[in-house]
Amino acid sequence: MWDTSCPDWEARIREGRSLLPDLPLLEAEADMGLAFFDELRLPDVPGNPRLGDASGQWFRDLVRAVFGSWDPVSQTRMIRDFFALVPKGSSKTTYSAALMLVAMLMNFRPRATALFLGPTQAIADRAYEQAVGMIDESPDLKRRFRPRDHIKTIEDLVTKSEMQVATFDLRILTGAMALIFVLLDELHVLGKAANTSRVLRQIRGGLDKTPEGVLVITTTQSDDIPAGAFKSELKFVRNLRDGRYKGRIIRSTLPLLYEFPRDIAVLTREERAQGVEPRWKDPVNWPMVMPNINRPITVEAMRADWESEQEKGEDAIRIWASQHLNIEIGQGINNEGWRGADYWEAAADETLRDLQTLLDRSDVVTIGIDGGGLDDLLGLAVIGRDAKTREWLGWCRAWANPKVLEVRKDIAANLLDFKDEETLSIVPAPGDVLELAAVVAQILASGLLPQKNGIGIDPNNIAAIIEALTAIGVPDELIRRLLQGAALAPAVWGLERKLSDGTFWHDGSLLMAWVVANAKIEQRGNAILVTKQVSGRAKIDPLIALFQAAILMSWNPQAGTLVTGADVLTVV
Repeated sequence: MWDTSCPDWEARIREGRSLLPDLPLLEAEADMGLAFFDELRLPDVPGNPRLGDASGQWFRDLVRAVFGSWDPVSQTRMIRDFFALVPKGSSKTTYSAALMLVAMLMNFRPRATALFLGPTQAIADRAYEQAVGMIDESPDLKRRFRPRDHIKTIEDLVTKSEMQVATFDLRILTGAMALIFVLLDELHVLGKAANTSRVLRQIRGGLDKTPEGVLVITTTQSDDIPAGAFKSELKFVRNLRDGRYKGRIIRSTLPLLYEFPRDIAVLTREERAQGVEPRWKDPVNWPMVMPNINRPITVEAMRADWESEQEKGEDAIRIWASQHLNIEIGQGINNEGWRGADYWEAAADETLRDLQTLLDRSDVVTIGIDGGGLDDLLGLAVIGRDAKTREWLGWCRAWANPKVLEVRKDIAANLLDFKDEETLSIVPAPGDVLELAAVVAQILASGLLPQKNGIGIDPNNIAAIIEALTAIGVPDELIRRLLQGAALAPAVWGLERKLSDGTFWHDGSLLMAWVVANAKIEQRGNAILVTKQVSGRAKIDPLIALFQAAILMSWNPQAGTLVTGADVLTVV
């Protein structure tokens, strides 16, 4: 198996060098594939230039790798999957249509099937039109290929094989017996669909039936927090690129990821507190992640667009940056967002994923609980005060009713990601409340809760929660019913300040990154509100729970003896 990692990618991308690692490509196959590609002509550009003259080198590298990783003698494909992350304006769809035609020209298998799958009908139609346009520009190709517009299929009259162009759907795979090539465009659009991972498994299973089968994925970064199949595929190829799988048997994949080195893409918490501008905002750095620069998009044109987006607020800026510069959105903040989100990512401490670690480090803890109806999340937050530094330590979990996956399909992929992360449980009532009570019981047994006002709860819809807490021996004086809305403003401001000055740390979960991104702020008089109503149907319950725990911790509690029935819990 070839080593497709590229651990020096940061140096390469800073210097404008190819991100294609040094591979022992079969030169004859690579050169033949590239020769076919270079001779194709752009159908919608004045003068119809050859792709060899008009295309970016990044895609020509990809073409060589795709065909140069097939050994026709041993009938072995060295690389099965290709994953290209490139920004908007890189001509991905047009180049991909050309790559599909080359795959048909290189194909030797009779009656085989090649698929171009777009996330939308518009993208699929665009790819088909570009492929047909390239055929029309070549007398030789017109003799070999027959387009059938009504079914978006191009037939190879020599091998009787077909190139099908369609939208991403499990049904498209039905009947594709000899699948030789699949090109999937804009995976990030499909990331939120719960069935995307299943379809990818079907695609890979179909390609495995032919030794030459290959999957190519081309995509920009997501315009929201990465979710579902896109998130998992991106994580895999990043780890592969960075060399984290050396010595392990994994799926043979080549990543080509045009994204900024971390010091350009992300600010440290100290830099944020000092008001340092993110380095990705400097147009000088943009060509680093724009492999198709000046073909035709220019930095000057992007800069004008960028200036316009800045007038629309932070949310528009981050979405623009995700599409044009491949900036991953960790917190999709905007002018109405909670300012603590600016510092959230830099405050992560993954050792706090284990609740016991937080308990071991703390001299006292408080709990917040928030939940609404069955289509809401039930959120639990724990804040501990570090016994040595007095910094605050955060740990959060959530529960969801299975019904949420049906009524909120737009966030179903996110919720399933959090389930895999083990920060969210998807269980029917009353399982959610019972699991929450079990966590509270663990904290109760630690003796770290104060004697009173240690558990903050939204006074609405709490009957089941109160019953469950009473059943495990929580005394009534430990529970404090906290008002919502403006009453939580001190915690909203307080946590924002502690995040900015480095005295609050959290467990770095994807769940809370998503929740924090969902939070919106409303100014009401002298107070600010973070509410479900203001945030629309986005889920923020665990963050509200965190604010409740913060209110109680701000009262400077001391851990003490808790007497529950005949049991005496540890005194701290």
